[in-house]
Amino acid sequence: MPFTPHGKHLIAGEWTAGDDTFESSPAHGPAHRFAFGTPDLVNRAVQAAEAAFEAYSRRPRQERAAFLEAIADEIEARGADITEIGTQETGLPAARLEGERGRTSGQLRLFAAHIRKGDYLDRRHDEALPDRQPAPRPELVMVQRPIGPVAVFGASNFPLAFSTAGGDTAAALAAGCPVVVKGHEAHPGTGEIAAEAIRAAIEKCDMPAGVFSLIQGGDRSVGQALVQHPLIKAVGFTGSLAGGRALFDLCAARPEPIPFFGELGSVNPMFVLPHALEARGEEIGRGWAASLTMGAGQFCTNPGIAIVMDGKAADRFVDAAADGLKQVDAQVMLTDGIAKAFNAGRDQVAQSAAARPVMVAGAEGRKASPALFETTAAEFLENPQLHHEVFGPLGLLVRAGSAEEIEAIARALEGQLTVTLHLGEGDVAAAQALRPVLERKAGRLLVNGFPTGVEVVDSMVHGGPYPASTNFGATSVGTLSIRRFLRPVCYQNMPAALLPEDALG
Repeated sequence: MPFTPHGKHLIAGEWTAGDDTFESSPAHGPAHRFAFGTPDLVNRAVQAAEAAFEAYSRRPRQERAAFLEAIADEIEARGADITEIGTQETGLPAARLEGERGRTSGQLRLFAAHIRKGDYLDRRHDEALPDRQPAPRPELVMVQRPIGPVAVFGASNFPLAFSTAGGDTAAALAAGCPVVVKGHEAHPGTGEIAAEAIRAAIEKCDMPAGVFSLIQGGDRSVGQALVQHPLIKAVGFTGSLAGGRALFDLCAARPEPIPFFGELGSVNPMFVLPHALEARGEEIGRGWAASLTMGAGQFCTNPGIAIVMDGKAADRFVDAAADGLKQVDAQVMLTDGIAKAFNAGRDQVAQSAAARPVMVAGAEGRKASPALFETTAAEFLENPQLHHEVFGPLGLLVRAGSAEEIEAIARALEGQLTVTLHLGEGDVAAAQALRPVLERKAGRLLVNGFPTGVEVVDSMVHGGPYPASTNFGATSVGTLSIRRFLRPVCYQNMPAALLPEDALG
């Protein structure tokens, strides 16, 4: 039978209705009603998380790892329902939802393996030197400890991997921190199923009920109440620059400021260097078109800008990219609001005197069609508005007249999640000159590839200098992301009987 959500919040193990409701806005299929979040529900969820923290953080790593694996199993057991309602709510194809479900369960299992090994604890031990002169040295033991309840905001573009049971939740639970999720109204039914999976794992593993809560919907007061609650100790967020910056400012203005780990997106520029452009320009152009339109351009690593040396090779590159984009039909976007924002952003670029249209196709309603514009390096440098992300399938080609202009563009870039270098055998010296500039601009540098998507592995960095993210020392993907929800504690002359178990090895 078709899955029908009950539309309630999950507060410390109990499904809870609300006085008000909102109606979902699916891309297709039936709409459903969901309880509307309130600051009072936030307070109840956070209080429950704080009550659960001491017991949960003391649970051995092996037990927390088994809990994460149980969540993954419960998500997989609900795969058909997730795909059914996820495709309805987001318009994403079933294959995309199934792949994202695999990534979600995979990253839960990755964190389970990671905490079992214990390397993330960064244990350090300096033995006492009682005979040291002129003063003795005490024994010092350092280990990473969980920080307390964590708030997580679901993302619009990843209903599973960056939402209810996504990477932020997995990292916080792995660290030993209870989680309160503010669900995204774009996919509340998908969030409900993920929450039910976590609830089932809590019961199976006998974890404290308050270790996880989900609050659906709500206006700005709900998000504000969550980040400003004095018991919340950190926030994980994936979303827009405007929304993330507003929440970041609230976190900084608290009586006790807390870290806000916001992943806010970027234009992910590609530098196609001259020898690569000459030898493989058409191939790279076609690849760029495919990357730009993957998932209707709704990936935070969508490569929105390509920088090339002007000339006939650049003409061939842009012709190949335009031909590739023309093959892509209008695609359904994740929400009506995202489609509206894309159309407004595209029109703003089109109205700029500094950008010239190469290919622009119209679309109606919740759909978006690809668009390609071009400009010169001088115009790009003089018009900062062209540097900003248009979330969707829009590309901007920047034609440079010299290596000096290419370097000037690199130096003018804001913080990015990724920067890509396409290079051939004769481009190594130029790339060597750019690399020190670009590594200050992005969290991930690629060569001869496309940045769309990430690998969920130990070495991945999904973050970067502002405005790509609000904390350049963090990542929201990969096992290093657990460090966001830990802090180092040093124990001086502490008897072994008083040390936390994780400090003992």
